Amino acid sequence: MGKSDPGNKSTYNQQSVVIVPADAPGVKVIRPMQVFGYDDAPEGHCEIIYENVRIPLGNLVLGWGRGFEIIQGRLGPGRIHHCMRSIGAAQAALDLMLQRVTDPGRKTFGKYLYEHGMHGAVVADIAKSRAEIEASRLLVLSAALQIDKYKAKGALKEIGIAKFVVPSMALTVIDRAIQSFGAEGVSQDTELAARWAGLRTLRIADGPDAVHIQQVGQRELKRAPRLVQKAAERKRKETALLEKAGFKAHL
Repeated sequence: MGKSDPGNKSTYNQQSVVIVPADAPGVKVIRPMQVFGYDDAPEGHCEIIYENVRIPLGNLVLGWGRGFEIIQGRLGPGRIHHCMRSIGAAQAALDLMLQRVTDPGRKTFGKYLYEHGMHGAVVADIAKSRAEIEASRLLVLSAALQIDKYKAKGALKEIGIAKFVVPSMALTVIDRAIQSFGAEGVSQDTELAARWAGLRTLRIADGPDAVHIQQVGQRELKRAPRLVQKAAERKRKETALLEKAGFKAHL
């Protein structure tokens, strides 16, 4: 995707998407990019240089200047898909944690791991994880319902909320699971470290948290004038009723 018409008055029609064959002259793959030290192949990204690459016009996708339209069509469903997978990762981490803290082979001083800690700290972490997963699941279901009703464009608020809430929730749950495993939790002997790295990346992928938070907040602020108007109308009605009943309003 690239800027094909920077002078277009519409900022939404300045980009185009083209298919570039990997073996086209001028395409040079510099290196695969790692994420937190993990090799993301084959799904990951590479640093690539395109130097005077020429491709046929038939490689243009959908049409000239429709790049933004293409990526926006993918981003909404893509974001909620990320959230679905995040919930699955959090659930898997909680399952591992439950197995770990109830493992007889991991008893210390004659107690299971969940029996240690002041005021049942491990048990509390399990309960909080369960509650957070269920709350996030409802967020995603709510966003999915809005997509079914109004398509992704009509569910931007719900998708945005899920996108900045759910991956962070999953990171918290996985972090608790890592803690229950100790050093093993940050090694390659469990899936937890790799899952944490992938989920931390999701807080950036398809729009960073800060962007979604800003967009949701701005949408909420648009409701303020109407709320102020309704409050004023309600106040006027209350005042009129009081005066009709013989009370003088003191403002």
